Amino acid sequence: MEKLLRTMLQSLGANRTAHRLARKYGLRFGASRFVAGETIAQSLLAVQTLNRQGKMATLDHLGEFVSTLEEANEAAAMCIRTLDAIASSGVQANLSLKLTSLGLDLGQELCLANMLRIIERADQLGLFVRIDMEDYTHFERTLGMYRELRKTYANVGIVIQAYLYRSLQDVEDLGEMDANLRLVKGAYKESPKVAFPQKTDVDNQFLAMIQKHLAGGHYTAIATHDAAIITQAKQFIAERRIPNEQFEFQMLYGIAEDLQNQLVAEGYRVRIYVPFGVDWFGYFMRRLAERPANVWFVLKNIVR
Repeated sequence: MEKLLRTMLQSLGANRTAHRLARKYGLRFGASRFVAGETIAQSLLAVQTLNRQGKMATLDHLGEFVSTLEEANEAAAMCIRTLDAIASSGVQANLSLKLTSLGLDLGQELCLANMLRIIERADQLGLFVRIDMEDYTHFERTLGMYRELRKTYANVGIVIQAYLYRSLQDVEDLGEMDANLRLVKGAYKESPKVAFPQKTDVDNQFLAMIQKHLAGGHYTAIATHDAAIITQAKQFIAERRIPNEQFEFQMLYGIAEDLQNQLVAEGYRVRIYVPFGVDWFGYFMRRLAERPANVWFVLKNIVR
């Protein structure tokens, strides 16, 4: 039953009609628990609160279905406005983005041009940009874009997903260029031809990826709410005497706040992924699919 519910939520999150309706009617069904707001100003208020709690942030202007040149360019302009707002407000935050929102599906040259605008502005402001990894159909193009940008810029990182068979090798390859990686389990529905179907296999590879990148001396963002994985990562860090400046724990806005606070109290660097924007529906559905128990939270909000 849970697997069926997860599949339904993932499919709904990819439905363009549902996205249009959600965009029209605004944050609903308890989505504000996971999405900081629809505007930059609202997201900055959330980041200021996190900073007061000793946490850093990464801001992500949500948007996945871009079908025109104008939409892609506007998404890039919003990324630049977000960078400017981070710098002018003085908050501790960087930027995360998805290449599909910048026109990856419309053409490699368009997307690269938009990325160069964003990375150049971030470089001028002394800020960091993280490229989120999307589904497997975009994997090679996303990785290729990252490699191209790293030829010129150091202030850009990427995400590697543990559920893909290839990911441990990707971590090793990217370590050769001292890549700043966010390591995650992965939230998209993928074929067993490319991804582990069993959670145990994903967990084992996830921990192996964390250990490999840390042992190589590379900056590692450990993005998970899995307390067991966090405990094992902390043990490895202590055994290898890896300095705090080489890693951080990352979690999602509105999730596992007690665990976030515990890590801060223990002296670890903690960064919270803070999404905002009117195109919130796909992100919200993926959060529900990751933990279907959250559906009851949604149902209670609908009743209210």
